[in-house]
Amino acid sequence: MFSDESRFSLQSDSHRTFIWRAPGTRYHQENTIGRHRYGGAGWLVWGGIIIGSRTDLHVQSVTMTGHIYRDVILEQHVRLFRGAMGAEFLFMDDNARPHRANIVDECLQSEDITRMDWPAYSPDLNPIEHVWNMLGRRIAARQPSPTCLPELRRALLDEWCNIPQDQIDNLILSMPRRCKACIASSGRHTPY
Repeated sequence: MFSDESRFSLQSDSHRTFIWRAPGTRYHQENTIGRHRYGGAGWLVWGGIIIGSRTDLHVQSVTMTGHIYRDVILEQHVRLFRGAMGAEFLFMDDNARPHRANIVDECLQSEDITRMDWPAYSPDLNPIEHVWNMLGRRIAARQPSPTCLPELRRALLDEWCNIPQDQIDNLILSMPRRCKACIASSGRHTPY
């Protein structure tokens, strides 16, 4: 299972502002723009994908912590998939701090869930990152657009279910090709 969190907000946070500046003036006041990191009010979502299926989308308004990750994500979502899939189940989460908390490691061990080795700073390898892009495009295309948090929550849940499973499967099946391309471009060898 490939899993991850992403943040979705009412205000688009994908707009980029390009500033042309002279060399050495990057941090001068006239060249900086203050902006909220996540673009306003929104939701943190977590999901997991496997070939042929996906978890329910978990939507929350608070920051992910080790306790929330263990009690909600692992206990209510991952453990159920592990039980259905059996010993072949392999779990991928990124190296975010809540995922590496001792209570999370203990929970994974107690549930006999094997965590996939995953290189730090490699979100481009995780196929669920592309699913977040699909979800974001689907939300942006809705007419009318969500105008409040409850509408955004409903839209996220609806659109998560409406992403065609074959598109998710194709992303997962592209992993070997993308890993080879990553290795070839970096000139390094990875443990998988």
